[in-house]
Amino acid sequence: MKSSFSRKSAFLLLADGTLLEGNAFGYCGTVYGELVFNTGMTGYQEVITDPSYFGQLITFTYPEIGNTGVNQNDAEAVKASAKGIVVRQFSEISSSWRAEKTFQSWLSENKVVGISGVDTRALVRHLREFGSMNGVISSDGEFSEYELLKKLKKAPSMEGMNLAKKVSTSNLYRWNQPSCVEFDQRLNKSSSLPYRVVAIDFGIKRSILQRLASYGCVVTVLPSNSNISKVLDQEPEGIFLSNGPGDPAAVTEGIQLAKDLIETTQLPIFGICLGHQIIGLALGARTFKMTYGHRGLNHPCGTSGHLEITSQNHGFALDAETLPENVVRVSHLNLNDRTVAGITFIDRPIFGVQYHPEASPGPHDADHHFSRFISLMEKRR
Repeated sequence: MKSSFSRKSAFLLLADGTLLEGNAFGYCGTVYGELVFNTGMTGYQEVITDPSYFGQLITFTYPEIGNTGVNQNDAEAVKASAKGIVVRQFSEISSSWRAEKTFQSWLSENKVVGISGVDTRALVRHLREFGSMNGVISSDGEFSEYELLKKLKKAPSMEGMNLAKKVSTSNLYRWNQPSCVEFDQRLNKSSSLPYRVVAIDFGIKRSILQRLASYGCVVTVLPSNSNISKVLDQEPEGIFLSNGPGDPAAVTEGIQLAKDLIETTQLPIFGICLGHQIIGLALGARTFKMTYGHRGLNHPCGTSGHLEITSQNHGFALDAETLPENVVRVSHLNLNDRTVAGITFIDRPIFGVQYHPEASPGPHDADHHFSRFISLMEKRR
């Protein structure tokens, strides 16, 4: 597949005044957001459609993006979540047999603004030194750099923002569609009856729903503002708290729901990423904003000699010192910076991981956490 478009200039402006010039691609416009970076070597479509990236500008460290095009099977949501992307080199040609359309046409349809020709290595070094910060990508020439910088200074910080409510479903729906057959053949389902799982949607990825279905779950997905009555009305055997964007401490309704579930039920609960953080917050722990976060496919996590290479996407983390030691233990640490990567209750069927065991794309080291969740539900039957 080929795509032709008029090459225009674009620029990236950071809140600290750093200005980078490049070439425009994707949608022509001006977008603001928190500028972050992803170190994965593959999966750009999954990244851009991941609701956890809602409202952000993503710098891809892999040098060429777009060469495999876009197909509907790799999307994590119906539409793109990221506002803009920054790349070293953009491919106009889609060379994969799986491609259904070019990356350029898909970005235009989803109104994702792109800038290429940027020294992404230097940009990532800057973000590592000074931290993730707000930025603006502009390719339409509507505002001057000075005007954009003034607007950028007024843009809100990610801290304190409840973005989960912006990406969550507004209506209940059910999911029972599994992921790829080849991978599912390795699964050992211990029961012929489906497990009834309620998933709270803080920005849930499609691949997570597919993995739950692959392990024999029929999933009822509820909005992020659901209360315990709505959850228990579904007569669940297990509760799943999903990933999502923004500041976890701002998701007050989700935190209250988790607290109510922990205090009044004995249901197995499994949290991923934001869901993992919400479990900790429900116990009275605190979260903090990381300098530049973890976003990539090669993060080593583990404790006591057990190692998992994991896929991660988060800018906040649980403060280990605020976790109640008599209730939970830290089950996994990120081995790069020793931040909390997993917690488990001492005497309750509840656990969470800071990374993505569905790993689409990424390593499958952590897929066993889905089996762990199934085992907890099976014990209650």
